[in-house]
Amino acid sequence: MENCDVLVENGRIKEIGSGLDRSLASEVIDAGGRIVTPGLIDCHSHLGLWEEGYPLDEASGNEKTDPLTPQLRALDGFDPEDTSFSDARFAGITTVQILPGSANVMGGQGVVVKTHGLSADEMIRRHPSGMKAAFGENPKNIHKERKAMPTTRMAVAAMLRSVLVEGSNYGKRRERDQDCPRDLRMEGVLSVLNGEMPLRIHAHRADDILSAIRVAEEFGLDYTIEHCTEGHKIARILGEKRAMVAFGPFLIFKSKLELQNCAPSNVVPIHEAGAHVSLTCDYPMIPISCLMVQAAQLVRSGLSREDVFRFVTINPAEHLGVSGDLGSLEVGKIGDLVVWEGDPFDGTSSVDITVIDGEVVYRR
Repeated sequence: MENCDVLVENGRIKEIGSGLDRSLASEVIDAGGRIVTPGLIDCHSHLGLWEEGYPLDEASGNEKTDPLTPQLRALDGFDPEDTSFSDARFAGITTVQILPGSANVMGGQGVVVKTHGLSADEMIRRHPSGMKAAFGENPKNIHKERKAMPTTRMAVAAMLRSVLVEGSNYGKRRERDQDCPRDLRMEGVLSVLNGEMPLRIHAHRADDILSAIRVAEEFGLDYTIEHCTEGHKIARILGEKRAMVAFGPFLIFKSKLELQNCAPSNVVPIHEAGAHVSLTCDYPMIPISCLMVQAAQLVRSGLSREDVFRFVTINPAEHLGVSGDLGSLEVGKIGDLVVWEGDPFDGTSSVDITVIDGEVVYRR
């Protein structure tokens, strides 16, 4: 829309149109000649769990002592004062999902937060937002050091099945006996089995993606595929299933075997087949500020700017189950806005202003 005004009141968009009455606003931002968009969303990150400037042994993202840790919560581990949050605001990113890392077969519960706030509790947009699971090299190789399962891909799938069965049995015991002692590990698993939160499955290689889907569908779970690096090889299957995919990162050093085929163009057949695609930086794998840098690479790979911009706005909002409030400029939605100096896809353009919940949280 050209020459358009957006009125935000009490943190939500009240009106959109031309020539709105400026006397209704307590503060007026003149964005003449600028582009205004919804706040960007990165649906897969580890902000505040791997803190900028801290040594790696201070990171709080992976509990490597046990491959099954569904009771863990990213909400209890991330640092709201980590400078990655200010980096996100500078880049127009207003919402992220923070997930535990991928060391474990089941690693714990994620949380969706806004990128501004005094405390973790103030920043929550959705909690819990999903249960992290992981297939492939990370869980099988990390636990080799412990000389314990899992050390093979077979064991990863078997352990995930086992904990899901255990959770199902726990649920049946609770139904029969309300005085059954609480088990925080199993309560997390039961929430996944009951459809209260999706299983968010780290998987890069095509066969790992299919194994993840096989197990998830065996138990009737809601699930998303996180990374999906080789999804292009099985694009038809992902499209038929209308799979939810968090694609990326791809501006990355190929540090392990399952990343050998990593390329931005891999997302094209995934999207064209009909899968639901969002884009992620997977911070700290690459800086959170590189979200639109990656988006520009997808346009170079042949996708339209309109489709790619959905990958960083409304699609991740749908991926996270928060599209009723976020992801687009619509009356009634939360007032998360970004004012751009120029074209968001132009790497030389800067964010002028970032607004979260109707409050200016960054001004260049």
